[in-house]
Amino acid sequence: MRVALLGTGLMGFPMVQTLIGEGHEVTAYNRTREKAEPLREEGATIAETSSEAITSAECTILMLTDAPAIEAELFGDSQIDFTSKTILQMGTIAPEESRDFAKLVKTKGGDYFEAPVLGNKSHAAKGELFVMVGGTESQFQRWKILLSAFGSLHHVGPVGSAAALKLALNQLIASLTAAFGLSLALVRKNDVHLELFMDILRDSALYSPQFDKKLPRILQQDYDDPNFPTKHLLKDVDLIVQAAESAGIESSGIVGVRQVIKNAMEKGYDETDYSSLVEGLTG
Repeated sequence: MRVALLGTGLMGFPMVQTLIGEGHEVTAYNRTREKAEPLREEGATIAETSSEAITSAECTILMLTDAPAIEAELFGDSQIDFTSKTILQMGTIAPEESRDFAKLVKTKGGDYFEAPVLGNKSHAAKGELFVMVGGTESQFQRWKILLSAFGSLHHVGPVGSAAALKLALNQLIASLTAAFGLSLALVRKNDVHLELFMDILRDSALYSPQFDKKLPRILQQDYDDPNFPTKHLLKDVDLIVQAAESAGIESSGIVGVRQVIKNAMEKGYDETDYSSLVEGLTG
């Protein structure tokens, strides 16, 4: 199958590798071309423009940063012909943004659905992502073989529903990390033995495996080689706050977490692993 992928960042790069490994003919595009160029040696065609990539493929996968980036790449060139083209949005955007893109692509003769993913770059490389599909049953059936290369498939509902589910899950990423960081800071500031805290936590219903995964980074303040940068988590938290407020849901809890993330970024942790948000809990 002829597939294009726009956005060869932390997740997009291994996803292209996975598609090539599955035997697909892949065209890759990235605004910063140097990030896509190494994929040429692995068998990908590197496009000069997003329109070139879209034109080359039956299905174009979007792994772009946010909705403005998607709008620029899809609609910045008015000459793109979307007729008989499928646009598959796999990044993290707001539900309403995804529904708006679906309408725009349809008016231009194309097809659109969403399939945001949960997991990191290692999961992407191994085909172990959770793939949440928002679209019709016919879209799901038509593209499930392609999507299954990335991991386990979950048909959530219509366009917008999978985007909402992804935000709900990312809300837990932010809130759980901030909550764990606060508890960790409390016990350390009050000379409570760290292993005692962790032993009790591990044996309780409060435990998440994510705590042990991030603990070494936090203790060593080693946030390099991120699976998910702090700046991207802030972008997602902004979307979560917006979606909650639009739905009339009290959002003060996640607003507080957003401030912690901003504090960490002001200290220079924007490009580091998101576990560095704990640095925003202290002065």
